[in-house]
Amino acid sequence: MKHHNAAAVLPAALLQELQHYVQGGYLYVPTKGTAHRAWGEVSGSRQALDRRNEAIRAERRRGVSFDTLAQEYHLSVSAIRKIVYAK
Repeated sequence: MKHHNAAAVLPAALLQELQHYVQGGYLYVPTKGTAHRAWGEVSGSRQALDRRNEAIRAERRRGVSFDTLAQEYHLSVSAIRKIVYAK
């Protein structure tokens, strides 16, 4: 999420109105409904995790143990189990 100085991007009247509610703090302005993107969609993080999780499930189907997968992917055995049984 990119931060902007409100004084630089908002009209003075709107800035003054906002200052009645928030001064010196952070204010999140959500995107319009159609422009909203899910977590990791823009950066590609979601796709990378999906690929990693599918690789974990594929290795488990081939018989690789939970302990081995946990060591290989630097995750806890509990996290590996959640990934394997999620779908």
